[in-house]
Amino acid sequence: MKKTEIIQETKWSIDSTHSEIGFKVRHLMISNVKGTFKKFDASIYTTEKDFTTATVDLWIDAASISTGDDSRDEHLKGPDFLDVTKYKQISFTSSTIGKPDHSGNQELWGELTIKEVTKNIKLNIQFGGTATDPWGNEKAGFTVTGKINRSEWGLVWNTAMDAGGIMVGDEISVLCEIELIYQVNSKEKMVLEA
Repeated sequence: MKKTEIIQETKWSIDSTHSEIGFKVRHLMISNVKGTFKKFDASIYTTEKDFTTATVDLWIDAASISTGDDSRDEHLKGPDFLDVTKYKQISFTSSTIGKPDHSGNQELWGELTIKEVTKNIKLNIQFGGTATDPWGNEKAGFTVTGKINRSEWGLVWNTAMDAGGIMVGDEISVLCEIELIYQVNSKEKMVLEA
């Protein structure tokens, strides 16, 4: 016998003024250079307010990369790296989030696309909790971290150093602080069960 269950599908948006999508990479193999992307947005849906059911569709304006140095930023935007004239967006889509472990950490699996190359990656999520701001908006906070190898997306530019080693590391550390806003216009979703 079939029964119909009605559940609430809830939409969340990113509060960009309280969120940051960042990264760091080894420089000269002795220190790290950090950077962020200034323009990004996402469509995020959950069943009720259960984030283990979340589907994520994130897009980043590749030209919004910023490392605090104009000449370096122009190089990163150029053909040696992101080639933002030709490839305007970086995207990440996911519908798989693991259950929290004893420390509250979760695994987020999804597809990262850079320069039209798509690879499946794993990120780590730490749920910071929920709160209501002074204006009555319900918020949820997350710290997202992970590591990727830029060469897998064709970002292979480098320079050998006279004393040995290379200028830029291959491994990129992903460092994000994300604050979501609950959207009141959630919609009902019909689920059919046998």
